[in-house]
Amino acid sequence: MAELGRRRSVSQSLLLSLLESQLRQLIPGEARALEMVDLGGGTGGLAASLASQGHTVTVIDPSPDALASLDRRTAEAHLDGRVHGIQGDAADLVPLIGEHAADVMICHRVLEVVDSPSQALRAMARVLRPGGVLSLLVSQRSGVVLTQALAGHIAQARRILAERSRLDHDQILDLVRTAGFTVLASHGIGAVADHVPESVFDSDAGTYAELTALEAEISTEPAFRALAPQVHVFAQTAHSL
Repeated sequence: MAELGRRRSVSQSLLLSLLESQLRQLIPGEARALEMVDLGGGTGGLAASLASQGHTVTVIDPSPDALASLDRRTAEAHLDGRVHGIQGDAADLVPLIGEHAADVMICHRVLEVVDSPSQALRAMARVLRPGGVLSLLVSQRSGVVLTQALAGHIAQARRILAERSRLDHDQILDLVRTAGFTVLASHGIGAVADHVPESVFDSDAGTYAELTALEAEISTEPAFRALAPQVHVFAQTAHSL
């Protein structure tokens, strides 16, 4: 397995499990297909997983190569008609999708690289229908500093610490609320899993399951959440779906 593969897959599994559970709780009773937009969705790993559950996903990404890979993934998974890609970025969101056109907005690992996080979040709110939800995954300043330092990249950790534009948990929630969303939940992602040596998985077959359970248990603990490399925020616009 590639370096960091298993510990990172713990974080990825937790994220997908969280999102699926949050969507089920939001719309009680019989599940129904939702119209989703994945901003910066790249080659469509998350989009394919969600589309396989019956949802329709539009992936917006600036890279033509990523969108070509998305098309291949979609064809191989027999998800034609449920996933399609459009070249663009956060600034193009409303012109490309339109206002009040989606039930779910996914923005993972994008907010930290856009020119204006506040403008991007306001555009996401405009694209969502009343009661639509946002799945936001953002790198946290403190968590990234810790990750770099533990990996031995001390100079890089210091540079990141000095970058005041880097966001922390409370700043992220403030941006989301200012854009017109109500925050329903926030979870730290990778607070422990991203620091566990790969060799640990070779010594005990039950390590993966135990680490997955631990990550879920600590994901809402404030102390661990503050040190997680990433935070997942689930938020909703006014009114219900």
